[in-house]
Amino acid sequence: MIPLFLDCDPGIDDAVAISYLLCQEDVDVVGIAATGGNVPTGQTVRNALGWLELAGRRDIPVHPGAEVPLKQLQEGGLPLYADDTHGPQGAGHAQLPEPQTAASPIPSAEAWVQAAKAHPGELIGVLTGPSTNLALALQQEPELPRLIKRLFVMGGAFNYRGNTKPTTEWNIDHDPEAAREVFAAFGVAEHLPLIGPIEATEAVVMTPDRLSRTLSGAPRDQWHQLLEQLGEALRFYFEFHEFDGHGYLAQIHDPFVLAVALEWARGRRPGSLPWCETAVTAVDVETTGTLTRGETVADWLGRWGRQPNAELIRRIDAESFLNHLETTLMRGPEYVRTR
Repeated sequence: MIPLFLDCDPGIDDAVAISYLLCQEDVDVVGIAATGGNVPTGQTVRNALGWLELAGRRDIPVHPGAEVPLKQLQEGGLPLYADDTHGPQGAGHAQLPEPQTAASPIPSAEAWVQAAKAHPGELIGVLTGPSTNLALALQQEPELPRLIKRLFVMGGAFNYRGNTKPTTEWNIDHDPEAAREVFAAFGVAEHLPLIGPIEATEAVVMTPDRLSRTLSGAPRDQWHQLLEQLGEALRFYFEFHEFDGHGYLAQIHDPFVLAVALEWARGRRPGSLPWCETAVTAVDVETTGTLTRGETVADWLGRWGRQPNAELIRRIDAESFLNHLETTLMRGPEYVRTR
């Protein structure tokens, strides 16, 4: 079994990623961190518990994440959220059930450390929300980059327009200081962190037709109930993207990075990654610019004189991945199919 810790901020594409994750029979989800980002922390925790409730997976612990970014922990102030993108509750039009289980009493930062120490050299870390929890975990245990097998991050916009401010991507923009600390720390790991920035992941587009095929092809069981609510969440995402000028569709960034993490962990393609092309470089995050705070920077020309500290996804075979995602969600998890 592949031990995996997911740090997210559900969020609609986070919900797609969680649903995909639950379909993997060879993965031990040791914990889910739910932090503030798309919506406040209390709501992301309820959302994660609600999606797990729909799936019948009350066994997976959900750990409350940081309430505010690092800088606001020190200086005060309130963060911004993306409820215009994901809906007031972060689940679009979905109606999630009231969770029958409570969140774990263990905070996300501590949960990262416990998971890494319980699975030294084996844990796959996937970060699809702000980096705050992991930065706090590094303060508790600086050896995390050597304990975690590999870190996979959805975030950033390298030499590309942003989706938050002109040059920034949401996950990084929400807590630039935390992202900078994480990128610096994990650059010394045996396997460099893999980063999926929006210039690549926005190619992963869910359409109403593909969603309809997934829903119509899935058996009418408990899993179908989850897919129906996932469809309602995505319907809100379609509406937002249309309002934002992209058309009636949804860019679903998070499940791609999660899927690549799992395929890498399975070792089926030694020396390569599925569905994408990558490049290794030195990266950093701007934290002081008056116009560019939160911008991710890649030193493609080597002007900094630093060693590479990340592998960036540059191009994606979106159609192949989307076919895989559709088939996986339509099939559902084995524990549902065998009931």
